[in-house]
Amino acid sequence: MYNPNSLDSICAALAYALGIEPPAEAAPANAELVSYIDSALGGEKAERVIMYNPDAIAEWIYRKYPALTKGAQIRTEVEIPLCSVMPSVTPVCFGTMYTGAQPAVHGIRKYEKPVIKIDSIFDAALRAGKKCAIVSYGKSSLSHIFLERDMDYFLFPEGGVDAVNAKAAELIMRDEHDLIVIYNGNYDSVMHKKGPEGLEALCELRSNDHAFSELCELINRHMSHRNVLVGFAMDHGCHEIDGDNGSHGLDMEEDLNIVHLYKARKGTK
Repeated sequence: MYNPNSLDSICAALAYALGIEPPAEAAPANAELVSYIDSALGGEKAERVIMYNPDAIAEWIYRKYPALTKGAQIRTEVEIPLCSVMPSVTPVCFGTMYTGAQPAVHGIRKYEKPVIKIDSIFDAALRAGKKCAIVSYGKSSLSHIFLERDMDYFLFPEGGVDAVNAKAAELIMRDEHDLIVIYNGNYDSVMHKKGPEGLEALCELRSNDHAFSELCELINRHMSHRNVLVGFAMDHGCHEIDGDNGSHGLDMEEDLNIVHLYKARKGTK
């Protein structure tokens, strides 16, 4: 069974958290996430939104290996099951996550990485006077599809997950950006070669969990005075193929069903 709520509902919910108008083509905000934000922040808005994006962690993997995301689970408070979009490949899905629009609207409908021209969460935040940053690496989709905005890009050489996480930590400690999007594609890269449940891939999943946990600790320490929303937010899932390799992109539950984890925290004024 496919999860009933679409990935396209996340963008407007992030805009709601920041107290800004959503992008022009965004679907209505995810009701569960909006309700949680209101409850956790007591009706106030988030001063900072930090989105950590691990690639290709399917809901079935998340459910089957809960110990490997224990750090993320104990540092978040709400679990939002979602259905990603087709084709379930990275640029298509991140296009939807951060525009709130279906692929036919944002324009990426296959594995390609053009700059998205329609309104995005970054455009909406910039119009509201917010400062935004993307931290990514190499040829990854998030290094390409939201370029050409008046925002900060920290894009490292291919395979630079450690550099990405170090820069993300630095930005959190500086506390100058209102919206930070951080990409780690290491699970996806290894999953394709070793399979979704290969030991090497599961080690990368644990690495994602550790990276997110460490960033959360820095957020708690350096943004303790601020209202913050943090997300552990996958783009799509994955499945095993012949040869013990992994893949994704198909219209199937394994590739489309994902889970996002969020925590909103009021600052100590």
